[in-house]
Amino acid sequence: MAKSHVVAVLAFDGMAPFELGVVVEVFGLARPELGELPWYELRVCAEEPGRDLRAIGGFSLRAEHGLDALAAADTVIVPGVPRAGGAVSPALVDALLRAHARGARLVSICSGTFALAATGLLDGRRATTHWLYARTLAERHPDIEVDPDVLYVDNGDVLTSAGSAAGIDLCLYLVRADHGAAVANTVARRFVVPPHREGGQAQFIEAAVRPIGEEDDGVARSMAWALRRLHTPLSVPALARAASMSERSYLRHFARRNGVSPMRWVISQRVAASLPLLESGEGSIDEIATAVGFDSTATYRHHFTRQMRTTPTAYRRAFTRVPGPAGPPGPGIRLAGS
Repeated sequence: MAKSHVVAVLAFDGMAPFELGVVVEVFGLARPELGELPWYELRVCAEEPGRDLRAIGGFSLRAEHGLDALAAADTVIVPGVPRAGGAVSPALVDALLRAHARGARLVSICSGTFALAATGLLDGRRATTHWLYARTLAERHPDIEVDPDVLYVDNGDVLTSAGSAAGIDLCLYLVRADHGAAVANTVARRFVVPPHREGGQAQFIEAAVRPIGEEDDGVARSMAWALRRLHTPLSVPALARAASMSERSYLRHFARRNGVSPMRWVISQRVAASLPLLESGEGSIDEIATAVGFDSTATYRHHFTRQMRTTPTAYRRAFTRVPGPAGPPGPGIRLAGS
């Protein structure tokens, strides 16, 4: 029987529960929908196991495991620190370094980047954190290349993510790296979130929240319509017609709802639809580009590289899995000859 991949997450006094909940939801929840696929073994750890830890919101929790269990895990996730820019416990730094020396994958969410920064493992590397803390991180750790505009950064052995919800993006990315896009998509569907978000933190900084109206319903209807037709030519006029709106009104409401233009969104969905096709190992890059609706392989390569920060070929090489429960490639998507 295969050894379980152990994920340890840090709990601490005064923590916000959302980030911890994200980790528990992704790695600790039973996954009967995945059949016999071995899932993760989750351990919630604290510096003082068994002690009541206060959480924001007026309740407390108790972790069963200590820092030795954290140091022994395969993936270690720090979902935050008590105070961004404050001192990090030497005991925690030691446990993180011990885990890293064993070959563990270190991951941070939001202000948790400060804990990873305290180990020195991010020096000379790119990292991110919540945009509110980016300047403080850069000032306290000048040897780190702080990128405040991305949702997460993968350095292989050390990964960092932005604000709270970006932790979902990074956790799904870890699932994709471990089990492939089809499994990550299944987890995302149960989470009721997109399996991959394009863009960065800039689109969320001090953005005005607007009420949802009938126009947004039309936009949502057009998006569902487009997802069923990604393999066909799509245009703003066609999307506007599907939303029963004028092009000008559609462009305005789409950008307000999604933070990107309609065609930028279509491109991101086509790239996302290509991931399980690449991972299946079947079909050429040319065939996949056509299957997800790009008019040329060159265009597909350009947008894939821009969005995924790697090439389709490199992605296939890194993520191709042995035959297993790959699942369908998505609505409307067919490889040539299939």
